[in-house]
Amino acid sequence: MRIGFIGLGNVGGKLAGSLLRNGFDLVVRDLDAEVARPLVDSGAAWADSVRDMAASCDVVITCLPSPETCAQVLEGEDGLIAGFASGGGGSRVWLEMSTTDEAEVRRLGALVEGTGAAALDCPVSGGCHRAATGNIAILAGGTREAFEQVLPVLTAMGRQILHTGPLGSASVLKVVTNYLASANLVSLCEALTTSAVAGMDLATTYEAIRISSGNSFVHETESQVILNGSRDINFTMDLVVKDVGLFDDLAVRLGVPLEVSPLLREIFEDGRERYGPREWSPNIIRRLEDVTGADVRAPSFPPEMLDDEPEEPGSEVFPRR
Repeated sequence: MRIGFIGLGNVGGKLAGSLLRNGFDLVVRDLDAEVARPLVDSGAAWADSVRDMAASCDVVITCLPSPETCAQVLEGEDGLIAGFASGGGGSRVWLEMSTTDEAEVRRLGALVEGTGAAALDCPVSGGCHRAATGNIAILAGGTREAFEQVLPVLTAMGRQILHTGPLGSASVLKVVTNYLASANLVSLCEALTTSAVAGMDLATTYEAIRISSGNSFVHETESQVILNGSRDINFTMDLVVKDVGLFDDLAVRLGVPLEVSPLLREIFEDGRERYGPREWSPNIIRRLEDVTGADVRAPSFPPEMLDDEPEEPGSEVFPRR
């Protein structure tokens, strides 16, 4: 099976690396050819155009920063849809692994299906450190037939694979989970800053939260890089604004009167304006450090998260019925 991969950023490059490490015939493309160099040097082929890639690959994966960028890659004159059409759609599959809008992925999916190919949205969750080791979780929306066709590809990139239902359903659940993670990050920033101002030892504070009902995945990862001071979680302010915005817009379309989500959006929009769109997202704590004068750091915490679990073959997760 020949796999094309478009978008080799913080997450995409690591997912593509898992495919290459697991023996897939991989073709890559990114606007920045330099980020593809390590993959090409390790055996991946370079695609001169998206259209050529789509015409020659069985599966094409996109992992891009915004719905607008993905639309350009798919609908351009030299894009994926044109490549699928010229290659005769057939058994080809498009996997959208970006965090995106469910209505947009359904719109683009219909255009892909018009070529005879299949479409699935397959966003990931669990952090860049788990994407690097193939231990990340993958949500997959699309027909069961298409899901089973690409399951070997998904299990090479992730450990837990959940078929969420029809196309677009995975994107709904992805923005739900990212919203929850962002809300947790802000609450942890408030908890850690308040503890610091109260004079608490922050290493002790970290352990108290970790062993208590306040613990979470976000605490065990992002709190550590906050306390280190690097705040490097490989995720930026502009991406949080995008993701929380997607969740908030979904709720508005559905008529769900949310209170926390609009506030989160305002907090990260303010952080983006203060510290820059490419500032690491855990540095949202600086809004509180700046006001209080607190230095929310402690010794012996790591500057970045690494996955120390061995890579395991992925498998499908089944919901309770």
